[in-house]
Amino acid sequence: MNRVLDKLNTVASRAASKATLALGVLGVIGGAVLATGQASASETAFISGFSASPPPSGARTLCRQYAWACANKKSVSLPSHQELRLVKQINAQVNATTREVTDQVQYKTRERWALPTSRGGDCEDFALLKKRDLIKAGIDPNKLLLATVLDTRRGPHAVLVYRSNQGDLVLDNLTNRIKPWSATRYLFLRMQDPKQPQRWVGIYGRS
Repeated sequence: MNRVLDKLNTVASRAASKATLALGVLGVIGGAVLATGQASASETAFISGFSASPPPSGARTLCRQYAWACANKKSVSLPSHQELRLVKQINAQVNATTREVTDQVQYKTRERWALPTSRGGDCEDFALLKKRDLIKAGIDPNKLLLATVLDTRRGPHAVLVYRSNQGDLVLDNLTNRIKPWSATRYLFLRMQDPKQPQRWVGIYGRS
């Protein structure tokens, strides 16, 4: 009888060890899956550039015309909540005080990137003005990137991307809402290179 009990105890011990090992493996796998999911979510929060790209035709002389538009000198970072408050404030302010007028009407040309005049400006002019005013307000220029997209109707459009700690947010003259880039339903084409804003990168990313 004692021998039988010993054998039963041995079998039970081995089964418990295998169960513990299996649970450990499952825990490692589960942790890896969770970590991968978190990494993927973090990666998609930011726009990724894929290749070098020439600037939009109207922005070829942008850096010579407005040195601040291509600045990459880091400034002292403001607290995140203060930065976001400034971003929302200036986005709404520019949208409310700048009239929309096409380059064709204003300059008799299809595309020209410039600050709005007293008559107003088009989408890229709105984006430029927001970038200038945010830099003046103390936002790091490296966090403010001009970008070209195709809008929800797949028409050409330009926006300003604010690279927050949580992800890329879009400042748009079509709305006062500050949206994550992935929530705009835009097709992103090109953006200033975050490391060297005087250069542009091709994105080709669907939000």
